[in-house]
Amino acid sequence: MRNEKYNLITILGPTASGKTSVAAKVASLLDGEVISADSRQVYRGMDLGTGKDYADYMVDGKSVPYHLIDIVDAGYEYNVYEYQKDFLKVFADITNRGKIPVMCGGSGLYLESVLKNYKLIQVPINERLREELDDKLLWELTEILRSYKNYLHNQTDTESSKRAIRAIEIEEYYLTHPEIDTGMPEIRSLVVGVKFDRDSRRKSITSRLKQRLKEGMLDEVQRLLDSGLTPEQLTYYGLEYKYMTQHLTGQLTYQQMFDGLNVAIHQFAKRQMTWFRKMENQGTEIHWLDAYMSMEEKIEKILGWYS
Repeated sequence: MRNEKYNLITILGPTASGKTSVAAKVASLLDGEVISADSRQVYRGMDLGTGKDYADYMVDGKSVPYHLIDIVDAGYEYNVYEYQKDFLKVFADITNRGKIPVMCGGSGLYLESVLKNYKLIQVPINERLREELDDKLLWELTEILRSYKNYLHNQTDTESSKRAIRAIEIEEYYLTHPEIDTGMPEIRSLVVGVKFDRDSRRKSITSRLKQRLKEGMLDEVQRLLDSGLTPEQLTYYGLEYKYMTQHLTGQLTYQQMFDGLNVAIHQFAKRQMTWFRKMENQGTEIHWLDAYMSMEEKIEKILGWYS
């Protein structure tokens, strides 16, 4: 079922909200493929700690194709620049094969790098241009920004003179460096969010943490240490890897690790929801689903918004 209005479906939500199973089901029904937008699931060998639920990609006995999971080795520091580049390759491939891309994740910056068509290259500071623009009022800077034909209005760029000047600087750089092409297509996404109420979210997170520990999450971190990764490298990945490494190196007892990690994941989920609210405030329309709805109800809603 192709749709001229949308060329992407995005399923986002905080950790432990069940968004992956929703994305896989949608992809299965619409002959689509899932593109992960998770900053840690890109790493090989980091499975339980990053919440890779491979079973979610099996829908009605059939495997749903997924992308941008297990693409770099643990120890590497992957970033949003690389993510956008990798996303565009996969997006083009899926679209060219007549399939529907379904982006799924909770990493706000990764999601926005696609949804807001970020031009992610390092544009240098232009002191001469900044001096020329320094005495202009915000409305004047906004008009200048609108004059660039390839400028897509981003509300945050005109929130202050400083932001507007930087946005003009970026557009001017592209104008004077035509050889640079980020290859960013026009992204028209239906954006769907899955969320629990706060108390339910907390219960879901704690329950999921206990389950992953039962499944051998500590053994996974020990294997990574045994493979040659340093405690410092693993701590860089935060949350599960930070606390479990501290436990395995004798800095925390098991209970201290569990309690500290449980609180940290709750705080992380809260920050994710704050990011999604910020996205809404800046113009991204998110259609929210209650995580307690049945899968049938969720899919019915999504297909209704998509049609």
